[in-house]
Order: sequence, then structure tokens, then C-alpha cells
Amino acid sequence: MKKSTTTIAILFAASMAAPAAISAGGYGAAGCGLGAIVFGSKPGMIQVLAATTNATFYSQTFGITTGTSECGGGVVKVQAEQKVYAYNNFGQLQKEIAQGRGERLQTLAYLMGCDAKAVDAFGAAAQKNYSAIFSDKSVDSDAMLERVRSAVQSDAAVASQCSAL
Repeated sequence: MKKSTTTIAILFAASMAAPAAISAGGYGAAGCGLGAIVFGSKPGMIQVLAATTNATFYSQTFGITTGTSECGGGVVKVQAEQKVYAYNNFGQLQKEIAQGRGERLQTLAYLMGCDAKAVDAFGAAAQKNYSAIFSDKSVDSDAMLERVRSAVQSDAAVASQCSAL
């Protein structure tokens, strides 16, 4: 009996220490969300309260999607950055897509989560689909962005290296 109690105590202590050692991102073992804002990254049982708070208010899921609640950049935030970038650089992007290379096209590839090895292939995929991307004269930056995204997604090798399409 005494041996099993000692074993349980050791396992409990180890389980409480392990999450504190692996937590990162400025929040504790419970992860990002309202719990991270309220309770911070303090180790120990407080993380149970943080996790309960996250689960009760669904703040972690919302935070990951939107990039709020200490959760960094979310899908909505990334797509908004892509839209603003495409709008502000529309004319130059049209020229660079025609060439299949250029500084602004490279930046668009990075905004779409492409790693450094995929940037040239991203440009080539966009260039190959230039006529589909700019199929009519009334195409705007939003349509261009969606068509570039579709063109890159249709190339499985490139799409696998771009995480924010």
C-alpha cells in the first residue's frame, strides 16, 4: 500500500512538472485563450483552471482562428493580411505574375505560408495560370488573390509547401 502511494505521488509530481517544462509561446501548459490571459503562464495547478476557462468559454478555438487571446496569428488574420497586400500591390503583382518572379510575388508566396524552397515554384505556378488569373479586364485584387490561391492549390507539389493557401 505504501509503495503504491509513493508511486502515485511521484507520478503526480512528474505530471505537474512536465507541462511547465514544455510550455512555450508566452502561455502555460493550458495553451492560449482566455485562461492564458487571466491566469498567465504560472506553472502548477493554476493551469487546470486556465484549461477549464478555455474550455468553458471556447476561447482557445476562437483565439486560434482569429489570432486573438494570446494565440498569435490566426487564419482570419493571415487572410486579411493577404487581401491588404494584394490590394496595395495589385498592378505590380500582375506584372510579376506574368514574369513568374519578382519581389512582390515572392512576398505574396511568403504570406501564403510557402517555405523558401517553394517560392520559385509558386511563381511558376502563378505564371502558368496567368490567363486564368487575369481572364477578364474587370478582375480586382480579391479575385486575383483567389485565382492565385486556386492555381497554386492545383499544383500538389507547391501546395504541400505552402501552409496558408
